[in-house]
Amino acid sequence: MKKFPGLLKLFLMIFVATFWLQAYCAEDKEYEPGDLFFQVETRATFSGGENTPFWMVSNMHGLGSPVLDNGYVRGSLFKPIDEKGKISWGAGVDLAAGWNLPAVFSIRQLYAEFRYRALLINLGSRDFVPEYNNPRLSSGDLLFSGNAMAIPQLRIGTAGFAPFWGTKGWLAVKAYLAYGIFTDSRWVKNWVTPDSQWVSGVLFCSRGVWFRVGKPDFYPLSLDVGIEMGTQFGGTVHSPEGLFKMPHGIVDWIKAFIPFPGGASTPESEQTNVQGNMTGEYNFSLSWKPTAEWDVRLYYEHFFEDHSQMFLEYGAWKDGLWGCEIRFPKNPFVDKFVYEYVSTKDQTGAVYHDSTPEIPEQISGRDGYYSHYLYGAWQNWGMTMGTPLAISPIYNRTHVLSMYDSRFVANHFGIEGSPTPFLRWRILMTFSQNWGTYNRPLPYRMGNFSGLAEIEGDLPCLKGWYAKAALGWDKGSLLGNNFGGLVSIGYKGNFSILSSKR
Repeated sequence: MKKFPGLLKLFLMIFVATFWLQAYCAEDKEYEPGDLFFQVETRATFSGGENTPFWMVSNMHGLGSPVLDNGYVRGSLFKPIDEKGKISWGAGVDLAAGWNLPAVFSIRQLYAEFRYRALLINLGSRDFVPEYNNPRLSSGDLLFSGNAMAIPQLRIGTAGFAPFWGTKGWLAVKAYLAYGIFTDSRWVKNWVTPDSQWVSGVLFCSRGVWFRVGKPDFYPLSLDVGIEMGTQFGGTVHSPEGLFKMPHGIVDWIKAFIPFPGGASTPESEQTNVQGNMTGEYNFSLSWKPTAEWDVRLYYEHFFEDHSQMFLEYGAWKDGLWGCEIRFPKNPFVDKFVYEYVSTKDQTGAVYHDSTPEIPEQISGRDGYYSHYLYGAWQNWGMTMGTPLAISPIYNRTHVLSMYDSRFVANHFGIEGSPTPFLRWRILMTFSQNWGTYNRPLPYRMGNFSGLAEIEGDLPCLKGWYAKAALGWDKGSLLGNNFGGLVSIGYKGNFSILSSKR
């Protein structure tokens, strides 16, 4: 623990030096952007305790690790889509090499995208941010939080909200459909214990549709309502009893899109329920934007894994994420504030029974969020794809690919500010109470607190260079008492491929 005072000193030195450089270089000229954006970055994390502090691991698109003392070197190149033209295209490549991460080398993003009017097509691995959660301040979306590495996929949908004809913009829709394949089979094979069940070559399907009522440019109040779903299907099951290949024909791709029971070539449980690991959530968002300077948004997410939660049976409304985000008028103190209350404790109760000829009653409790008897967990490269507050399988010291801590209640706070145009900070604080799962309850209710304090600054007199420093800490019986620091330095810039005059 002797290295932590040194980390505190380093954090303060970077903070003071960044402020001094901001003042010294305040009159730097404005930089005109080009068409290609590139970035190189290196990051190192040093920690003590049982794990790397939680918020230095989570919601980083798989670039975090609970293993102590980790880091990476990363390089990326992007061409964004032009959102103003009728036809445009974009592409990106993002590579990383790390130590004490799940992947020593990874192609994090490699994609191309094409837009024609309101139609958008993406092909490849691309980081998608949650639809209604602030990616810097939220605890994470319940279905797709940005906690795990991107999945290669073909995704077809709308480019933002498209207005319905004849409604003059008062009613709009946004939708997408995607199919892809998980790339973590080799990692899973090497990570799980030899006698554990695991699945290779898992296929992926996701889809979503949202409706917006309101015209934010004309009236400040608007309501968004939608549904998003994700499915793991196909693949080859590896178990101590041998191999079993799940069907993956065209009919199975349709069943991954629309929940249907499995056929005779699937396990009995798939025939009784639905084929594949089917997950989803409802989204509700109410926004008030009286001026361009500030706004308030209230949102609610309801996660479901079967019909009981999907159709709000057995008091299913008890579980969900309730959130509030406030964007303040420009000031040197606070830019945004987020509060979220998350509860997954109920899961429609502890009792479950499939109907049988002898006992025809169906009781659909004990949902077991993010877990599946066949596919293990709703995860990619060991990281939960849903909220990271359901502790990722990579934390499991048993090396079993399953969710051990999906029943919890949490209060989460996020706040950020930018005292100068070149410096910003954020603070995250999360308080949770955890019960484990119904099938694997904890010996007692475990509490946990996780926090993060981070500063990031551009250095105007060193154009393109930036530095980041953070302190993270955990305290409690769930993740242990952990404390650590993070230091990152990088360079970013852009240039034009269309004009030499930029």
